[in-house]
Amino acid sequence: MGKLRALGHRRWRIPLVSGLLILLSILVARAIGNDTASDIVMVGAAIVAGTPIAIKAFRALTATVIGIDLLVTVAAVGAIIIGEYWEAAAVTFLFAIGHALEQATLNKTRSALAELVAVAPDIAVVMRDGEQVEIPAGEVIMGEVVLVKNGSKVPVDGVVLDGVGTLDEASITGESLPVEKSTGDKVFAGTVSNGGFLQVRATGIGADTTLARIIHRVEDAQDAKARTQQFMDRFSAWYTPGIMVLAIVVGVLTGNVVLGLTLLVIGCPGALVISIPVSIVAGIGRAAKDGILIKGGEFLETSAKIDVVAVDKTGTLTVGRPKLTDVVVLGEGLDRAQVLGWAARAEAGSEHPLARPILEAAAAEGLSVPGLPDHTEPVMGKGIVVQVDGRRVLVGNLALLDQFGVEQGEAAAAADELAAQGRTPMIIAVDEQVLGIIGVADEVRPAAASMVQQLRKNGVKKVIMLTGDTRLVGEAIGKIAGVDEVRASLLPEDKLDAVAELQRQGHVVAMVGDGVNDAPALATADIGVAMGAAGSAVAVETADIALMGDDLLKLPEAISLARRTVNNMRQNIAVAMITVTVLLAGVLFGGVTMALGMLVHQASVLIVIANAMRLLRRHRNQRQIAQATHEPELVKV
Repeated sequence: MGKLRALGHRRWRIPLVSGLLILLSILVARAIGNDTASDIVMVGAAIVAGTPIAIKAFRALTATVIGIDLLVTVAAVGAIIIGEYWEAAAVTFLFAIGHALEQATLNKTRSALAELVAVAPDIAVVMRDGEQVEIPAGEVIMGEVVLVKNGSKVPVDGVVLDGVGTLDEASITGESLPVEKSTGDKVFAGTVSNGGFLQVRATGIGADTTLARIIHRVEDAQDAKARTQQFMDRFSAWYTPGIMVLAIVVGVLTGNVVLGLTLLVIGCPGALVISIPVSIVAGIGRAAKDGILIKGGEFLETSAKIDVVAVDKTGTLTVGRPKLTDVVVLGEGLDRAQVLGWAARAEAGSEHPLARPILEAAAAEGLSVPGLPDHTEPVMGKGIVVQVDGRRVLVGNLALLDQFGVEQGEAAAAADELAAQGRTPMIIAVDEQVLGIIGVADEVRPAAASMVQQLRKNGVKKVIMLTGDTRLVGEAIGKIAGVDEVRASLLPEDKLDAVAELQRQGHVVAMVGDGVNDAPALATADIGVAMGAAGSAVAVETADIALMGDDLLKLPEAISLARRTVNNMRQNIAVAMITVTVLLAGVLFGGVTMALGMLVHQASVLIVIANAMRLLRRHRNQRQIAQATHEPELVKV
């Protein structure tokens, strides 16, 4: 904080000294009546304020950039040469004040990044040789056990080994309510303990923590340029030399050097140049505070145009923790335990999300699952084929049975019946016989329906669910969530094709998924949105928008913020263009002096910045969305 205060004092030092010299010059002229001494002091004020401006102008010229600083420098030097000392001092003094205010307010718009840096932990308490040792957080070794006590910051990303406590995770997920943690739960660096005692094994340290990745991401995003900003940069590159030519032409034709120099100052596109980046920085900063990471200005601008949202089902509209609900026995002479046992032995070697509930149910019913299958072969979009004790076991959908020539029998009707209830049916066949069907159901997120409603309120015309599950299951969940369209039984490449088709129809498409399984569709969409990115390095780095918590309502919140940010940019451009146009007209038709023009110009810069800073406030629409976040319980299907 001491360094920040020092920088703040240094920022104001030059305009303060220049202003005092201007006052001294006026006092000398009035009290002593010595015009020569007064002029010398006034020139000194111009030199003090103008030197940093001239240095920046020279550096820009070495990089072949003709910028605002050059216009002010030329105008100030010209004013001194023709004896307009007050004009030279006033212009440079006002420009120095404007620059100091601009830096101060820009730093304010970067407050989200400053707050993230501030929550970074400094110290850690680790167990070494059976003793508690306090060390700098950066010296924690991967795998060490870290102690998190009441009121302390978590210094690493890790997994709770023992203990119970509550953590404030607002800095990571934007969630204001404390989260209870116990054995097996993940914790993140920079979160704060509100109570309890946790022993945490470090799984991410230093620059490899979620907090460090977020800080890096926000830094890059706030510096990234939107398409409009790139256009304005190109415009300024032509506009600034154009103003210089206009000033020379007017000065030569009228023989009025002061008029030419005044045009140089008035034509400064300062508010125009800053109008877009200040809005982007503020918008991305506000999003970061709310647990929404936006990759950069270009993606913020594109998000404002989204009119179709495509969402994955598992882990997005649903919680992604499916449970076994049904075991339907179809084989003669078999019972529930045998059907479930064969399914568990087959799924023991599977990485599919639906394998876990089957294995958990088998363990809960005391069924033995001896080791891994002899051979496991996943069949994309259909299921899995394994070899167990020399026998072929199929676990999957009807298409898998057809591929291997197994008679469906009663399986089709039974599978449809389960699917109509929102269950995902998984048919188990050993060799050529269908043994039965297992039904697995996920739970619809409580905020799914609210998300769809809020998306529509924010201008999204259509919400489409893309799922690899069966149509009956997809439609059951889609009905609860209130989506407009369900496309089911899709392979990853089918999801990609669906997104591409929507784009060909002229839509701006956002794809919401888990950042891994839906990678092709996420990459193809205009905006890829990763859900629950806290702790996922891949999601944070690759998604255009990463929602740090598992809160679906962050998506309409992000789109709402993007639209408000783009509107803010347009307002700023309008203010800047109107100000420059009016001032130029005022100079050409008389009445606007160099000092008055610079004063109005700097005022327009401050108006633009103040307008952008409105984005830092939590919007009323965001508060309404946040209030809808907490629903009583999950919706079972």
